[in-house]
This record gives sequence, C-alpha cells and structure tokens, in this order.
Amino acid sequence: MPDTEVLSTTAVDALIRVLPTEVTLSAVDTDGSPELSARVGSAVVASFVGATSADFGIVLMDPTAFDAAAGAPSGIVASHDVLRPSLDSAAAVLGAGVLGESRVEDASSLFADAETRVFELTGGGDTIGWFAMRTRKNGVVRGGNNATTPSAINNLGRINNVSMALTVEIGHTTMPVRDVLSLEPGAVIELDRAAGAPADVMLNGRLIAHGEIVVVDQDYAIRITQILDVAEGNS
Repeated sequence: MPDTEVLSTTAVDALIRVLPTEVTLSAVDTDGSPELSARVGSAVVASFVGATSADFGIVLMDPTAFDAAAGAPSGIVASHDVLRPSLDSAAAVLGAGVLGESRVEDASSLFADAETRVFELTGGGDTIGWFAMRTRKNGVVRGGNNATTPSAINNLGRINNVSMALTVEIGHTTMPVRDVLSLEPGAVIELDRAAGAPADVMLNGRLIAHGEIVVVDQDYAIRITQILDVAEGNS
C-alpha cells in the first residue's frame, strides 16, 4: 500500500488548489485532538473506492460563505456540491476508482479515528477549516496471486440477479456556479465531445465500454462497439 502520509499530503495539496476561496490556502498537519473532534459536528464527507480507498471530510469555519457562492437560496446547488471538485481533486491522487456521493453528516468519528490524518486549512493568517483523510486498502481481484479462482467464479452465480446502474454518457463539461444558476429553457450546453464520437457506457460509475447511439422503436439505445478490459476502464 502506498505511504499514507505521502498520499494524504498530496491529497490535501490537490484539494486546496481547487477549494473556492479568495485567499491562498496552506495545510498544516494536526494531531486530530479530542478538542477538535468535539468541534467538528457536521462536515462534507465522501468515500473513495479503489485499489487504495479513503474516507474524506471537510469542515469549514464559515460554511455560509460557500452557501452564498452556491446560490443556496435558489435550491439549485447545495454548498456540498460546490466542494465536490475539491474532493474530486483530492481523490485523483489515489488512482483508479470511484468517488461516492458527497453529503453532509456528523464526521466526528472520522476526525477522531487514530488512522485519520487531519489538516488545518489556513489562509490570510486565519483558520478556515479542516480536512480529514483516512486510507484503507481493498483486495485486488485481477493479476498475480490475486487472480480469480474457479470457486470465486462459481460464487458469482449468487449475484446474477442483482441490479446495477448502467448509464450512457455522451459528454460532459464544467461550468461556474453562476452559469448553472442562469440556465433556463432553451439554453444550449456545449459538451466536450464531437458529434459522432462514441458514447461511454458506465456500470455503477465505472467505464466498461464504448458505443454509438441508435433509435429502437422510438426509444434511444446504444450499440456496443468496444468492450474495455479492467485496465482500460480504469485509465
């Protein structure tokens, strides 16, 4: 497993580069003192699942500043959505995997855990919040001594009827919050993919194939043109 100190330091550096603040931020490693854990309460949290997995938490001293940036009174964008790109940036240092939905919940146990590294986020001489990261290692199911065994293959029969979310992505883009809030019927959003380019087939958020959009009995469908192996899907 990669060095957790290096990973968490790299992750918090990636996070503060994207965190939407008006001042330049720096991160200072703390000892996760009980006093801090008692002050944490609600935080924006998310979990990353990959070869190296992690739990993230962000606590802000003045969350109302981010509520204002998110246009919270409109109900369109939640404040934790504004922090999502920062969490994505932090999770990217862990390599291939999926970052789960960000949410607001009590994170005192995360900040108090001895396995968690906690960083104080400072800017302009003031503390603006804290970032917590707890890493863990998942089992690897491909290659080397971890190759799937016949008994493991037979066990897959137990989950044959389990439903999984299959989605098709024709493109995506990033937009400032102010542009999202100004959307109205008739607005056109340009995506990062040319017309005719293959669409991505995602299984529970993981890229597994490429295909082309077709119409079947007046419904949209996708014709699979390429199945990706595990390594390609995680790239």
